[in-house]
Amino acid sequence: MNTILVLLIILAFMLAIDIYFFQAIKTIVADSSQVTRRVTTISYWLFSFILSAGIVYVFLMNDRHGLGRVIILVAFGTVISKIIGILFLLFDDIRRGVVWLVDNVFYRGDAKITETISKVTEEGEGISRNEFLAKSAIISSLAPIAAMGFGILSGAHDYRVRKKVITLPNLPKGFDGLRIAQISDIHSGSFFNKTAVEGGVEMLLDEKPDVVFFTGDLVNEDSNEVKDYTEIFMQVKAPLGVFSTLGNHDYGDYKRWPNEKAKAANLQKLFDAHKYMGWELLNNENRILKEGGDQLAIIGVENWGLGFKKAGDLKKALIGTEESATKLLLSHDPTHWDAEVRPMSDVDVMFAGHTHGFQLGIEIGDFRWSPAQYRYKQWADLYEENGQYLYVNRGYGYIGYPGRIGMPPEITIIELKRA
Repeated sequence: MNTILVLLIILAFMLAIDIYFFQAIKTIVADSSQVTRRVTTISYWLFSFILSAGIVYVFLMNDRHGLGRVIILVAFGTVISKIIGILFLLFDDIRRGVVWLVDNVFYRGDAKITETISKVTEEGEGISRNEFLAKSAIISSLAPIAAMGFGILSGAHDYRVRKKVITLPNLPKGFDGLRIAQISDIHSGSFFNKTAVEGGVEMLLDEKPDVVFFTGDLVNEDSNEVKDYTEIFMQVKAPLGVFSTLGNHDYGDYKRWPNEKAKAANLQKLFDAHKYMGWELLNNENRILKEGGDQLAIIGVENWGLGFKKAGDLKKALIGTEESATKLLLSHDPTHWDAEVRPMSDVDVMFAGHTHGFQLGIEIGDFRWSPAQYRYKQWADLYEENGQYLYVNRGYGYIGYPGRIGMPPEITIIELKRA
């Protein structure tokens, strides 16, 4: 879709929300002085105008960092908060509509009926229902702002180690007990706390994994984003190596480049970053690990996802793995599992990321909920189908909203056991 058209749609949407939410503001200050009402109105619409101007700046200047990131965050938080507040206003408008229908359509202006409905729906003890709902709208709109603030300050780098054991009947004896650490979706361009990022790396190393997998999205859109973090991530090491693959954000597809040559150079710099950190990048290829006479294949494909880039070539990546009893696949997008991996291969375990668990959710015991589940069939944790497994990592970093609410960043430790 044309960039200008998208911008106009966003601005129109924000304006519609502003107009509707302003009902609550007017109701709250209705009994205030004229000066208070005027100052409130000017302040409300001045803030909305400045925010809209900021969105125009982000789009036209293609700024997703620094000032642009702050503008996006403020706009996102403001819109979400107002939408939640609007739910209360909508309830009041529906109530008003019911009153109007009953009065003007069903009972055609019957005075007694109208008076009864008004008493039931309009008047309360002390304050009117209109004022109560308007205040509720204002208060409820503050809740998501508080939650988002907590998610930034406390949730963004609240790394959790999640451990799983996968039992495979065909696992060679030499690899029985293999400990795999997985991280995914670093999104280094979003980080704002180097100390916390390094703390997560230390947590991973404390688990003493035999091998480490990184399943894509090292950056948001530009390879330069990782420059300040290569010294941190090059600390990630394991006896059998660190293997990585690409995610949809790594290709530079979300940034406007002056030409294809510049875009290709950016991708090459990303390859160089993986090499500098000591991470072996697998682009539709594999590596065979040997332990005595036993073999295990580690396979990596480029990004392949429904609705996203399909650069992955699984057939090519599998060439040479025929003699390996166990096959482990690194593929960024979990939709690849149902679309290609299970139907056309004997891959034992696929490791993916991509969803971030939407950076928002609830996980209590075996109960898990996130908006991510309405887009992805497999969106977090371990899945099994006919003896094949998929693990979807919730992500190490974040993008867009620089925080997490109920869906902390993850370091996965998977132990393979022989049946």
